[in-house]
Parts: sequence; structure tokens; C-alpha cells
Amino acid sequence: MSAQEPAADRRPESDVSAGVGLAGLAGLFAWLLVCRKWGAISLALGLPGPHRAMDGPYAALAAVLFSGVPMVLYSVLVEKVHRRASTGIDWDSPRPLSQVIDISITKLAGLWATWALIALFYFLSRWYWDGTYLFAMKVLGVAAPLLFLASIPYVLWLDRVLVNPRDGAWHMGALLIGREAWDASEVKRHLRLWAVKGFWIAFMVSILPFGFEAVVRRDWSGIAGNPVVLSAALIDVMFMVDVQIAMVGYLLTMKPLDSQIRSANPFLAGWVAALICYPPFQLMMPGRPLFYQQATQQWFVWLDGHTALLWVWAIAMTVLTAIYAWATVAFGLRFSNLTYRGVLTNGPYALTRHPAYLAKNLFWWMETLPFLVTSHSMGDAVRNTVALAGVSAIYFWRAKTEEAHLLAEDAKYREYHAWMTHNAPLTRWMHKAGRLLRPRGMQVQPAE
Repeated sequence: MSAQEPAADRRPESDVSAGVGLAGLAGLFAWLLVCRKWGAISLALGLPGPHRAMDGPYAALAAVLFSGVPMVLYSVLVEKVHRRASTGIDWDSPRPLSQVIDISITKLAGLWATWALIALFYFLSRWYWDGTYLFAMKVLGVAAPLLFLASIPYVLWLDRVLVNPRDGAWHMGALLIGREAWDASEVKRHLRLWAVKGFWIAFMVSILPFGFEAVVRRDWSGIAGNPVVLSAALIDVMFMVDVQIAMVGYLLTMKPLDSQIRSANPFLAGWVAALICYPPFQLMMPGRPLFYQQATQQWFVWLDGHTALLWVWAIAMTVLTAIYAWATVAFGLRFSNLTYRGVLTNGPYALTRHPAYLAKNLFWWMETLPFLVTSHSMGDAVRNTVALAGVSAIYFWRAKTEEAHLLAEDAKYREYHAWMTHNAPLTRWMHKAGRLLRPRGMQVQPAE
């Protein structure tokens, strides 16, 4: 773009660069290669057996470390995110510990009380003690005392350099201790952001092992000529990437990395729209109102015998999954649901405001073909189609509640939102389509 180009025609700069996610991908695939070749590596090093690939749940957990460390190093050494004003940190003017010790004690009280509430929620919720969640509870049970001990030096260190150390955790502690005035709005903000972390970290840990195991065990020999098997293998890889990078994002919500949760979605509609997409509240599960796979078959069953169409379908589904994974990788350290952690304007977010939702829903339609059923029942076909349309409508609802949150939080997002409406290829097309479908005379109030 030329230097004379009007600012309105220039896409706002992203708060996170593509390099962060790429660094995480490099570390993840390096670890993945080690795990796949561990049998030969351990044998060559003379290590005790078994000499086989590392595909267990703890290898998957270690992958989070191998993904996260390169992203942290890139963020600090290359982007120098710790020096940004948005961290709320003044590294050049540390306070004496004696000036912040009372603040830190209050903050630790609030933080530990919040963690106790999350632990109580886990204890009382039966679904956390069955199936895949058992692994998550085991991991979090081991991590809890370590996190408790590590929080003491971390809070004491950070409070010395924070411009305003009286954050949401401090207000939570002040509420409990009762010695100083506290702000109810800050307590609510604090509880919302920890509700996000508490709910989704347990879920992400519970699903972490399965995609990783599938990729480590995958035999890649002889599949290049089979569109069904090749696309399934590539899709497994990209879903694994999505889960691993997203897991890093949920864990590393830290001000020194400028990846802190600045706010969690304050709208009840946003929480409802998000939670009904995840267990145990998920409406798309068997027996639930939006289950759309009654008497269906996989896409390749219906396309069997049509080789060219199989290839077209396989490539399209693989590309959609790649866009979905790319949307997560583009966030780097900042991925999580229902949160504002800065503004992302590059990668797939330069094409449409919600690339992950769009790609995911198109994938489901292509994978399921809900209007084709083995029961030959028109009723099943109609119900499946309407149910999947309902799922897509929920994701549209989610997108709108997220936009409402971000539009209220950041002027840069408002600038990005407006730029996308008039410049981004997909968003511009959908905006024009929406204007054509809108009843004549209906006015839409622009966001201010």
C-alpha cells in the first residue's frame, strides 16, 4: 500500500504476528517427530524399553510444552511483547517489596479463593469424574499444589512492576478480607475470566490425548492415492494442531506476555451460545434437540464409485480444516473462547471476521450431507437438515455476541470491524448479500 493511502482503506495492525503461531507449530512438529521415531531413538541411545512410539496421554501433554516454549521465546525475544504498554507493566520502576506485600497478600487470598471455587465446581459436577475427563482431573490434581506454591513468588514479583496491582484478583481478596473498599464490577470481571479458564482448560486437557495419539500412530505408507484415507489423516493432523495450540492459549494468560484476558464476555447470550456447543451442555449430541446425524452415513459412502468427486470433496474438506486450524494458530498465545485478549487482523482474519466458525460449519455440512439418510425417511432427512441449520444458526449467534463484546471493548476492533465490512473478500460479499435480503426500508443502526 502506498504511503498516501487513506487510513480508512488500511487494515489495522494485528496485536499478534504470524510468527508466534509458526514458532509453536515448529516446536509441536519437532516433538511429534521425536514421538513417532522414539522406538529407534531410544534403541540407538541404549535406553530401556519399550522401544516404540510415544503416543500416550503424557506425551500429548508434553507437546503443549514444546508448542508453548517457542511461542513464548518468539513473543519475548522477537516481538518484545513484555515491553508493550498494554501489559500494564512498568519494568523500569519496580517498587520495594515492602510497598506491595499487603497488596500481594490480598491478591493471593482472592486468587486462592477463586481456585477453590473452581475446584468445588469440579467436585460437584459429575461429568468431570467419568470418561475422558478423568485424565483432566488427574492432571489438574497434580498441578494444583504446584500452582499454589508458584503463585506466591509470581504475584510478589509481578506486583512490584504492575502499574496498577489492584486488579480483579485483589478486589476479590478485598471482598473476602473486608479491610479495604472493593469494586463489585472488578470482582465480576475476575470471576468471569476464571470461569472461562476453569471450564475450558478441563475440557481441553480431556481431549488432548486422542488427536495426538491418532497422529503419532498413523501409518502414512500407501495412502497418497486414496482420497478418503489421505484426507482423514490430514484432518487428524490439523485437529491435533488446533487442540495443542489452543491449549497453550488457555494456559498462558499472563501479563508479562501481553496475553492476559483483558475481559471475558459480559453478555449472558454469549455464554449460552458458547456453552451449548460443548459437553455437558452440547445440544448436538445423540438424543439432544440438535442431533443431526440420525440414519446418516459418512460423505464417502454416498460418493463411492465417483473417484473425481471423492477427490474434490476430500480436498475441500481438508482445506476447510486447514483454515480452521490456521485460525487457531494465528492467535498464537491468545486463543480462548469468550475473551478479549487483543485484536487479531491478519491470516484468515483478513478474509472474514469468523473464519473458524465458517470453515467448521461448511465442513459439517460436507461431511454429513444431512439430507441423505439410510432410512429413506423424508422425516429423518428434513429433521437432520433443520437440526444442522440450527447448529449453524447458533454459531452465527456466537459470532454476533463476540462482536458485541469486542466492539464495546476496543476502538481498534471497531476499526477492524468496519474495514472488514468494506474490504475483506468474504465479509464484504456476505455484507452485500445481507443488504439484498434485508426488507426494504429496514434501517440498521451502525456501531459507534
